[in-house]
Amino acid sequence: MTEERKPRRSDRQGSRRSAARLAAVQALYQSEMTEATGRMVASEFVRHRLGREIDGDRYAPADEALFREVVEGASGRLAELDEVIARVLTPEWPVERLNAVLRAILRAAAWELLGHIEVPVRVIIAEYVDLGHAFFDGKETGLINGVLDRLGRELRPTEFA
Repeated sequence: MTEERKPRRSDRQGSRRSAARLAAVQALYQSEMTEATGRMVASEFVRHRLGREIDGDRYAPADEALFREVVEGASGRLAELDEVIARVLTPEWPVERLNAVLRAILRAAAWELLGHIEVPVRVIIAEYVDLGHAFFDGKETGLINGVLDRLGRELRPTEFA
């Protein structure tokens, strides 16, 4: 008889952090589409979405603190984040030309690279590339990986030494 493995605390914590990142990307997208502030959208998500069921879709429980930090932090520094991202893009593909979901993913990840130096670059890249698979089937996840790899090398070169 096999015993079903219970998730370790770190597994649950990791999934809550992954859920927070997914929700943060959705909230950043919503903020851009509606022009609502990040704080307003984050509050709405916490009250009505995180860990709840909506129209048959179940939102996973999320690390609320990380969710708020990413949404409010990224939305408060959009111009700076776009400049950082633009440095690693080609001139033919400026940030404004990217799909809005791609922008939200890259902005959230760039904010984490700048604001959460305790989280290794490779973890941030892996998390946001995985997140990209939730939205895209094509080459976009490769773009996410490439852009975040270049950003990581530029912003935290010692982690790649």
